[in-house]
Amino acid sequence: MPNRVLLVEDDDELRELLARYLNGQGFTVREAANGKDGLALALGQHCDIVVLDIMLPDINGLEVLRELRAETHLPVVLLTARGDEMDRIAGLEVGADDYIPKPCNPRELVARLQAILRRVAWDQKAQADEARHYGDLRVELDHRRIYQDNEPLELTATEYEILQVLLAHAGSVVRKTDLMQWALGRRLEAYDRTLDMHISNLRKKLGNDDPPRIETVRGLGYSYRVPV
Repeated sequence: MPNRVLLVEDDDELRELLARYLNGQGFTVREAANGKDGLALALGQHCDIVVLDIMLPDINGLEVLRELRAETHLPVVLLTARGDEMDRIAGLEVGADDYIPKPCNPRELVARLQAILRRVAWDQKAQADEARHYGDLRVELDHRRIYQDNEPLELTATEYEILQVLLAHAGSVVRKTDLMQWALGRRLEAYDRTLDMHISNLRKKLGNDDPPRIETVRGLGYSYRVPV
């Protein structure tokens, strides 16, 4: 069954170009020219992944993302203005799984979408006979859920991937290059703060322990410390 992409973009020419390319790559594409329509389609479960422009005529893309994150863990890739680091950081803080600057290379967009969808599919196929426990955390791979003190953590798809990798290597250092490849499906590039922002969000959601349970190992990567 083809993966369903919801493309939320107010630039008609760009939206139609991307839609044609995605269709040619085997995706089923739904289109929305504004945030209100895009939000309704996403919440109506008419897609498997969302490509969301930040600059929309009615509702800002970040507001659309906030609404989505309050209701769903649907993967979201943001379209941002090239060179606008603040938009990218804000999007990752709100819960975007990835971003790509405009004007975007359609091939790169397809590669990003496929990487995210592969990770989701692999985890959905994973079978776990019993939950895995790491201190106060419980991981249920078959449901793609992580619980803290029996309360579900509200994680984005990418945050789940990152935390699951760190937990699987708890007590050991996971290099940033490896974590980027395993969890986000792409190589770490110079000045790319995507992974750092996701780690920051995870620390907040886990409670900002002191010392932090996700430790930064300078020059190497990150290590998850299981609380006693």
